[in-house]
Amino acid sequence: MGIRRQREYGGIQPGIPLGPLALRLPFIHYRFEWADYIQGLLMCTVCLSIIPVLTENLGMPFEVALAIVILNGTMYLMHVTFGDPVVPGWITPAIPLIVLYCQGFAAGAERMQALIAFQMEFGIFCIILGITGLAKKFISLIPNAIQSAVLMGAGFAAIMMIFKPDPAKAASRSFDTIPVTLTICIGLAFYLLFSQSFKAMKKKHKWAYYLGNLGMMPALALGIVVGPLVGEIKWPTYAGVTFFSQPDFTTLFRDFTMLGSIPLPSASMFIASIPVVLSTYIVVFGDVIQSQALLDDAQKYRPDENVNYNPNRSHIIFGGRNLFMSVFGPDISMCGPLWAAMQVVVSDRYKNGPKAMESINGGAGSFRWGTWTGYFIAPIVATVKPILGLGLASTMLVQGYVSVRVGVLKSRGFNDLGIAGVAGAVVATRGAAWGLAVAAVLVALQYIGKEWKNAYVVEEAVFPLDSPEVIAKIVEEHMKESKG
Repeated sequence: MGIRRQREYGGIQPGIPLGPLALRLPFIHYRFEWADYIQGLLMCTVCLSIIPVLTENLGMPFEVALAIVILNGTMYLMHVTFGDPVVPGWITPAIPLIVLYCQGFAAGAERMQALIAFQMEFGIFCIILGITGLAKKFISLIPNAIQSAVLMGAGFAAIMMIFKPDPAKAASRSFDTIPVTLTICIGLAFYLLFSQSFKAMKKKHKWAYYLGNLGMMPALALGIVVGPLVGEIKWPTYAGVTFFSQPDFTTLFRDFTMLGSIPLPSASMFIASIPVVLSTYIVVFGDVIQSQALLDDAQKYRPDENVNYNPNRSHIIFGGRNLFMSVFGPDISMCGPLWAAMQVVVSDRYKNGPKAMESINGGAGSFRWGTWTGYFIAPIVATVKPILGLGLASTMLVQGYVSVRVGVLKSRGFNDLGIAGVAGAVVATRGAAWGLAVAAVLVALQYIGKEWKNAYVVEEAVFPLDSPEVIAKIVEEHMKESKG
């Protein structure tokens, strides 16, 4: 076991078969990639930024929320360990929907029961789809307008989390609390992530390439300095800080799980969570497709390794993670199949050949071992503690941008866009149950009768709203209406 297994050219990375899974351990079944490990140490900041949401919505102390982050971070290791060569992450677009769902229940034990019911039901649902292989068939039954509505609604809700005035909760992530810091940092984040000019710079300059590969990290690092200078955030303090962080697992298990004082959720809670489960799955299925696309693209550059991504296996793993967390540490961020930004970074380095990264499993696994280590290093936690609200606000705004963009592209035509816009706004303001109901009614009314058969047969391209194609289409539809 002390000698690392070698891969044949063009073969699958060595591992121990476990039915649909494959056990892979660092140093034994894949080379440990120190570059990705170090980057993971830095990027644990993003994982920690969910703590303000947990403390505010679930009423738990910082140390208890840290324990949940560590449990979730430990579950991240399960993907590469059991054969899924990805960098897993939150189900980020669903976070505002889950917050809205939880706020519909009384704070305390009832809210925890509702979260447990939702996460447990979601986990079991994903495991069943993974075992049966029905994931793709299930999602194909959901009309594009409804999928688009959920994604756009999630994007609207993410942005509203930051900009909606709420005097009762002056959270550190609110724009009204940190306007200057958030404006500067989110501006930098959007420039590094989406700017065409910066993409051109990345191709010309190595420093720009490496800076861009850090994702949100440069913006958050800037916040550590800018926030205190403008008086919106405190400087980090290290008084009494030891080397190791101090998560409170005892209080977590005793006061916030079914292992302690939280009763088993009622049947009505499991029923009430169904719309949120369906909405979350619509979001998560997009992550599975994106995982496949990113790995297929990386595979073109690396004929020496058969990456062997299996969506069904991924469902089993992230479904199992959610089922585990529902019992041992219910978590609003949820357990998703992909951290897209970091999967891109790892895949890009992997494309440079075996010397840069022997196996995609090594890069993804080493990165997640790095984030896991970072949770336990108290000086890292103390350094980022003042900017956790900023980290979450920046993440939500970026996610809002991406969700709305993807939601628009999900629509197959102008009718879909109209339905998605209306139902998406309802999702963001009234929750998943109302939003899905509105979307379903609008779809039925729009395509009732013989039009239903043709509604999703011919795909209409969606262009920018000020494009010649859109203007011509609007003129054409108005001409038809005037003749009618």
